[in-house]
Amino acid sequence: MTKVGADGPTFVLGEVDVVELTEAWFQQVIEREFEDVELVLSQVAGGRRQRIVRLYIDHPDGVTHELCADVSTVVGAALDEGDVFDGPYTLEVSSPGIERPLRKQSHFAAQLGRNVYVKTGVPIQGRKVWQGVLRDVGPEHVEIEEAGETARIPLGEIIDAHLKYEFR
Repeated sequence: MTKVGADGPTFVLGEVDVVELTEAWFQQVIEREFEDVELVLSQVAGGRRQRIVRLYIDHPDGVTHELCADVSTVVGAALDEGDVFDGPYTLEVSSPGIERPLRKQSHFAAQLGRNVYVKTGVPIQGRKVWQGVLRDVGPEHVEIEEAGETARIPLGEIIDAHLKYEFR
């Protein structure tokens, strides 16, 4: 049986075991085996016939193909052990890439002065989409400058954000 909760799908196994595929669950599985590997983003998509689990990870020394493979092995074993899915699934583990997602205050703080894309759930200064230079990061907000205009955006209003790579 599958239920969708606030943090993601919940899978009830038998009568008592419950596995919630939250970012906290994935991070806990990763931390059991790997030091300093951060889960940047998790996504679970697809239907009963074929689920796709995507994990984007980061490490202070960079993300290698070998690290992705090792994390995939550990997370795959945990998913299989919990018998989380009724049918087949695909597990993809990769680095966040050059347009890495920005989900936490610490993600934004590490990217000060860089170009970002931010989409909000409510209009900020009349707009829901801002693309510009990240000028400031506070405990509860970010400031983005776009075309001479600066927007102070509450972190709680951001529904999507990522680095914006400029090809030159």
